[in-house]
Amino acid sequence: MEQHRAPLLAIVPPPVQFALTFLVGLAVNRLVPWQPGWTEMEGVRWIGRALAAALAFFAAGRFVFRRTTLNPAGRPAHLIVDGAHAWSRNPMYVALTAIYAGVALGLREVWPLVLVILPFASMNWIVIPFEEARLRQIFGEEYAEYLPTGAALDLM
Repeated sequence: MEQHRAPLLAIVPPPVQFALTFLVGLAVNRLVPWQPGWTEMEGVRWIGRALAAALAFFAAGRFVFRRTTLNPAGRPAHLIVDGAHAWSRNPMYVALTAIYAGVALGLREVWPLVLVILPFASMNWIVIPFEEARLRQIFGEEYAEYLPTGAALDLM
């Protein structure tokens, strides 16, 4: 079986990548303040809070319940194909992106919102391809059968 060496951004946990990017955005905001008028609308804060709160509770639940790894470089014990995974092969990353955006909106922080493209790109072009190669290697035909249905509404 061919071994895939984990790229650095697959070893750094995705929540850490999102958190570090958010902190960089906060630092940029201190250096170059930017507060567009739309951020003052109360609805923006509520949308942000709702996104962050709802998804934070459900993002990792299925992995924990099924006792499989949350670590992209870890070895998965089970292939999860139901629930949110029936709509997207990567609902955890969709949730992390939405939580990130929700917190940025809830705090009315524009620079972190602009920088969300960085962890999004890392997930799309580094972490997910690494994970998918490992899942193909570990689960073989079972993973191949999942791909057509899991790709229907893939956001990442």
